[in-house]
Amino acid sequence: MTERSLKPANRPAVVVAMVLFTVAAVTYWDASRMTARVTYGMGANAASYFVCLFLVVLSVGHLFAAFQTSADKAEDADWKAIGWIAVALSGLIGSIWLGAGFVLGSALLFAFTARAFGRRSLVVDGAIGLVMGVIIFLVFNKLLSLALPQGPFERLL
Repeated sequence: MTERSLKPANRPAVVVAMVLFTVAAVTYWDASRMTARVTYGMGANAASYFVCLFLVVLSVGHLFAAFQTSADKAEDADWKAIGWIAVALSGLIGSIWLGAGFVLGSALLFAFTARAFGRRSLVVDGAIGLVMGVIIFLVFNKLLSLALPQGPFERLL
């Protein structure tokens, strides 16, 4: 008689799976409470339901990865890069919250994320992010008629 034993779970992967599942549940709850309805086609909540489904798939994938046997040793996290990405997301959220607009927020997001990946030219990356932010803003605002958060710069466009 053979006895089967389960491999101890990879705790970080299990924690990430639970966080993803929690975010998916909140996204589903938020999408179900949206009041804007359309008479034909997809409503505004369709994208939220898609994001929820995507997050659930990612969560299940992390759970599978947590219980698989692996001969590879996990690499140490690059906390400096994680810090830069946190600054990038904070810059986007902060610029929108303070009323500086989407374009400035996306420029900060691009520049600081590029810094997290090792680029050292913050000014050039900021300019690239600014151009990309303007293009994205114009596509969403003018072409698709979807409102993105506006600041002083977006009002000039």
